[in-house]
Amino acid sequence: MDLVTLVDQIGEAPTAALFGLITGITFGVAAQRSRFCLRAATVEFARGMMQDKVAVWLLTFSTAVVWVQAAQMFGLIDTTEARMMAVPGSWSGAIIGGLMFGAGMVLARGCSGRLLVLAATGNLRSVVSGLIFAVVAQMSLTGWLAPIRDQLAAMWITSGGRNMDLLATLHLPEGSGLVFGLATALLALELSRRNQIGWQRLVFASGVGFAVAMGWALTYALSLVAFEPVQIESATFTGPSANTLMFFLDRSSILEFDVGLVPGVVIGSFLAAFVTGELKFQGFEGPTPMRNAMIGAALMGFGGMLAGGCAIGAGVTGGSIFAGTAWLALFCMWIGGMSMDLVMGGRGQPAAI
Repeated sequence: MDLVTLVDQIGEAPTAALFGLITGITFGVAAQRSRFCLRAATVEFARGMMQDKVAVWLLTFSTAVVWVQAAQMFGLIDTTEARMMAVPGSWSGAIIGGLMFGAGMVLARGCSGRLLVLAATGNLRSVVSGLIFAVVAQMSLTGWLAPIRDQLAAMWITSGGRNMDLLATLHLPEGSGLVFGLATALLALELSRRNQIGWQRLVFASGVGFAVAMGWALTYALSLVAFEPVQIESATFTGPSANTLMFFLDRSSILEFDVGLVPGVVIGSFLAAFVTGELKFQGFEGPTPMRNAMIGAALMGFGGMLAGGCAIGAGVTGGSIFAGTAWLALFCMWIGGMSMDLVMGGRGQPAAI
């Protein structure tokens, strides 16, 4: 069945949701098996280590860059009109939101994507944190916190009515993005070799990056055949978490890529944990971790919406197309996470969860 036939049979919106579901399942399986997490990599790096968490993050990031940049070179996708690129970006939002998100993910012991994966495997702490994250994200999008977010985002925006394309702005030759991705992948593989990371974990880490590229490719393909305008997008969890929450609370909400993505991650993570026998109920260890997790989730909800994306949305999805504000947000997430780990003394929180 070709794409046109599929759209004719089930409609454009359900097709977008189906593509989100496929992307989410791929992401969920790969993230659960690779234990991919920006927070874990940030904490490990902050403590002066370059071990498996940093290697996995670098491999995921580089895989996304390689797949996306190669696809663009061969004309398989075109992200110039992607939602992240076609509208002005916020430098101030990237800085403030990135720092808030980074600090929040350390307090919550997981970035938003990681919390979603853990919640599907029975981690009740992640369920609570994820719900708070989604509610605060929705408040920041259209609720009481939206005016504050708008004011902070408007302080400093990109010029020209669009986000900044770093490769074009730096006048780099065609293929520079692909070369950068390959070089980063080699670094990740060398770190993996030094830390004796098994090939299966490396494959799944690459799978997370591949899921990001898949989201770009699927939504771009749909945009070419759809009658109504379709957003070209990929995996991110700030806006989609809010949209998915409202989809189940508001009967007037419509199907879209976001609404398929989040359930897809839950399904994929659950299946991966079930098959490997890693389903396990876990709760809070005490009042302090619970308080930190709730505060951290709220910081991530507002910070991610202000920054224009979460650790996945800005850090991998936006990074793979070299959106200027996404790279700045990612940098600030690392700084915020490292700073919070320093403030907490690096005690009582393992680098992985």
